[in-house]
Amino acid sequence: MPKLVDRDARRRDVVDALFRIVVRDGLQRASLRAVADEAALNIGSVRHYFASQQELMRFAMESMLERVSARLMRRVDAIGGLAGHPQAAQYRLAADLLGELLPLDDLRRAEVTVFLDFTAAARTEPAFADLSRKAATGTRALIHRVLARLADDGSLGPARDVPAETERLAALIDGLGLTAVLHPTVVTPTVCTDTLRAHLAELAAAAPAAA
Repeated sequence: MPKLVDRDARRRDVVDALFRIVVRDGLQRASLRAVADEAALNIGSVRHYFASQQELMRFAMESMLERVSARLMRRVDAIGGLAGHPQAAQYRLAADLLGELLPLDDLRRAEVTVFLDFTAAARTEPAFADLSRKAATGTRALIHRVLARLADDGSLGPARDVPAETERLAALIDGLGLTAVLHPTVVTPTVCTDTLRAHLAELAAAAPAAA
């Protein structure tokens, strides 16, 4: 009797193998052959699900963006009612949410590493440009949403311009993520968290403290 294969599960296994190769060796080493070996599959099995390396890479990036977005939305829901929280609690919740975009543990380090390699590839590969742009705009939309909620609740300094602060915070998160991946002993998870919290505290400094 032929063995039944869960197609979605097999595709996830292949994507996970791709992620491991990218984190360990870089995106340039993630050929279909290498991914098949990493996933303990024959090359024909991988080609059954992905016709080319480009198709596999797009699926992997889409999967990662969906996974991160789902995790972020769960946290967004958790801070949906910022009103009523003390100002310090609001900013702690905001820091925890935005920390999902930083390499603070093995899972997020792998995600940021794959994202950086993919973004670099998208600079010269038009087939990936839309996903790279989607990630960049999605990050800014999330940050803008968080800052706008803080502003609406009176927890953002009155002189702060939300669009400008969105770009400033996006640049900070991008810079921390890049340096933490390239130099993990210099920019550690603690450094990332402390820097993010210090920046948010600066944004709150001119706002009246919530009761």
